[in-house]
Parts: sequence; C-alpha cells; structure tokens
Amino acid sequence: MDILYVIIALLVGGALGFVVTRFVLNANAKNAIASAERTLKDAEKQAETLKREALVEAKDEAYQIKAEADKEANERRREIKALENRLMQREENLDKRVESLDAREHQLSSISGQVERKQRDLDAAIASVQTDLERIARMSSDDARRELLDRVRGDVTREAATIIRESEQQTKSEADKKSREILSLAIQRVAADHAAEHTVSSVAIPSDDIKGRIIGREGRNIRTFEQITGINLIIDDTPEVVVISSFDPVRREIGRITLENLIADGRIHPARIEETFNKATDLVMKQVQEAGDQAAFDVGIHDLHPELIKTLGRLKYRTSYGQNVLNHSLEVAYLAGVMASELNIDPLPAKRAGLLHDLGKAIDHEVEGSHAVIGADLARRFGESPEIVHAIEAHHNDVDPATVLAVLIQAADAISAARPGARRETLESYIKRLEKLEAIANAHKGVERTYAMQAGREVRVMVEPDTISDSEAVVLAHDIAKQIEDEMEYPGQIKVLVIRESRSVDYAK
Repeated sequence: MDILYVIIALLVGGALGFVVTRFVLNANAKNAIASAERTLKDAEKQAETLKREALVEAKDEAYQIKAEADKEANERRREIKALENRLMQREENLDKRVESLDAREHQLSSISGQVERKQRDLDAAIASVQTDLERIARMSSDDARRELLDRVRGDVTREAATIIRESEQQTKSEADKKSREILSLAIQRVAADHAAEHTVSSVAIPSDDIKGRIIGREGRNIRTFEQITGINLIIDDTPEVVVISSFDPVRREIGRITLENLIADGRIHPARIEETFNKATDLVMKQVQEAGDQAAFDVGIHDLHPELIKTLGRLKYRTSYGQNVLNHSLEVAYLAGVMASELNIDPLPAKRAGLLHDLGKAIDHEVEGSHAVIGADLARRFGESPEIVHAIEAHHNDVDPATVLAVLIQAADAISAARPGARRETLESYIKRLEKLEAIANAHKGVERTYAMQAGREVRVMVEPDTISDSEAVVLAHDIAKQIEDEMEYPGQIKVLVIRESRSVDYAK
C-alpha cells in the first residue's frame, strides 16, 4: 500500500509539474509577442518622426531656395526699372533738345524774313526818293507849290490820325483800369467756398451679402429698380459699396434715397421698391422746390414763375466740371449785382439774369442744343423780359452780346468759373497747359529758364543778362504775353514776369 501511495504521489506530482511548466511557457511566449509588438510600434513611430523631420527640412530648404530666387528676381526687376527710367529720361531730354532746335530754327527763319522785308522796304524807299527827286527837278514853280501843299496836308492828316489814335488808346487804358477796379471790387465783396462734386453717387451697404438681395432672384429686383427709377445700378466687386449713375441728376438723387431706404428697411422686392421710390420722389421734389425758393429769396427776386423756380431748384443736383451749378448761379448773381451797382445800373435785372443764366443746364439732357439757348427759350416761355432772355442766351456767345447787362453776365460767369478751386481740371490738361506756357517763353531768344507758377497763373522767365537788356526785357514780357493770348485758351489772366539779374564783380588784389 505504501508503494502504491508513493506511485500515486509521483504520478500526481509529475502531472502537476507538467501543467505548471506548460503554463509558464505560455506566459513567456505571450510576453515575448507583446514585447515584439511594442518594439515594432516604437520602430514605426520613430520612422514616422524621421519622415516628418525630413519633410520639414525639405520644405525649409525649398522655401529658402524660393526666397533667394524671389530676391534675385526683385533685384533684376529693380535694375530693369532703373534702366527703363534712365532711357525714358534720355528720350525726354532728346525731345526737349529737338523742340528747342526747332524753335530756334523757326526764330531764325522769322528774323531772316524780317531782314529781307526791311531790305525790300529800304530799296523801295530809295527808289521812291530818287523818282521824287527826278520829278521835282523837272517841275515848275506852281507844280512845286502844289506838291508842297499836298505833302503838308498829308503830314497834318497823319498827325491828326496819330493824335486820335493816342486819345483812343488813352481812353481804352482808362476804361481797362476802371473795369479792373470794378472786377476786383466785385471779387473781394463776393467770397464763396467751392467743393468738387461728382456725377455718380455711391451708396454704402452694411455687408456684401446685401448685394444678392438687391439683385434678387434671377435679377428681378435690380431690373425693377432700374425700370422704375430710370437710373443704372452698378454692382461690382467693390466691397460694401453700390454705385448709381444717371444723366439726370434729380433722378440720380431719387434713386440714391430709394436705395438707402430699401437697405435700411431690409425688405427688397418689386412692390416695396415702387412704394419707396414714390416716397423718395416726393421728398426730392420738395427739396427742389425749397432750393429754388431759397435761391430766389437770397438774391431778392420774388416774382419768378413757379416753373422757373422749380427748374432753378433742380440745379442743386447739377454739377459742371465739379462745381455745383446752383451755387455758381447764386455767385454770378451777386457778382453781376455788385458790378451793376458800380456802373450806376439797376442791380436787380443783373441779379435776375445772373441767377437764371444757367437755367438750361437743368434740362440740357432732355432737350437738344446749347444750355444757353435752352435756358433763354425757357425764360422766354415763362414771361421773362427780352433783356433778361438776351443776357441768358449771350453769356457763352451763342449770340453776340448787345447790351451792358449781357456783358456783365459774361464777366460774372467767367469770374465765378475761374476762381481757384472752383472747377475740377484733369491732371493731363493741367500739365499740358503748364508745359505749353514754359515752351512759349523758352522759344524766345535770350531766355535761360522758365517756371510756370501758381497753377499756371504766373510765368517767371529768367533771361541771360548779357543777351537781354532792361529795355529788351520789357519788350520780351509783352511779346510772351501776346503769344500766350494768341495760342492758348485759359480762364482769367496770366502774369508774365521777366527777371534779369545784374551782377557786379570785382576782385581784391
């Protein structure tokens, strides 16, 4: 029995040992597999990290290469631009030299022609004197007496003509002086501010999303808006702005108010557009009437026809070269009234004609013809006197001025338009006018340098003191001014100032 127990114990121990050994082996195998998997994952993460680092380094290197290439390209562009500027400057210098040579050639040709004419005149005078001497040598005493009387009578006639001409020139000079005093006084007494205005209106919108609502489904809203208001609505990529444009300034103002009210209300559809347009029309028409009434009241005219007042009020929304036409008309009325008072003329007709002189600009987009003729026809239709009608239609020489009032309106209109800053002028035409002024002065002999100053209202001419004397400087200023009058068109007047520098040099030894 003891042996049996021992055998059984050995078998049980062996079985337990086998089970334990198998369990330990399985656990070690699982641990080995898990360790291998962790090692593999770590290797993959490390490989991914190395890959990212390599990509970042490659991108950095590519960016550096691109930056260097851009820098080199910019340097090349700057070099090319500098070269282009130098070439353009050389070309301009060559053009100026060619123009100067042409001017000198023209001047030499003119001088040569004058010399030839004077030589011909001298030859003719010598021949005439020789003929007279030959004729006198063959005369009798009676014939000589008659010849002498005829010569005396001719001399007296020429002297009388000279005296008359001098008197006319003196009278004209005094009249010019008086007219300048009157114009200066009128300009000083009537001061006005000027602000440039545009022919299109911009409407600010809260965001670009509202543009889609203004256009509407398949363009329904914008078509309705343009059809009702009669204006063009421009919607482009400009952020938070919509532009409206029209030949009729009143319609443009109505359209602007309509669009602003629609945007503020937020409801944009055809029915609402028509309703808002009607309200805006009533508002603008009321403003037009108030503007016309206020303008007539300011000038002191209280018997204008209601239609003329309404048309006058429309000028509040009309501009000419950036100058508001209603403000311009008021200024012309004031200027004409001041000048009429200085001439001891009733100022009321002058103010009336000045206020109405640009009346045609309110409807010149609707009626064919010059605004002066249109305004004159309108004034005639509503009962204005022939004197006022003539002053309106003659202020731009559509007809020749036949009355003092018409001339006053012309002068007042020119003064108001010529005030510095009153009207907008393009940069190109401004530069061309300055260049033309300098070219005219530089074309004369003895001119060293020329500077156009004060927006082209003064030309300062530096002359060579060894070539031009003091008396010749006076003649040169007159010649330049005369050439400017003949070859250029400009508002107001241009001052020509010739400067001759005299230098006295000595040396202490």
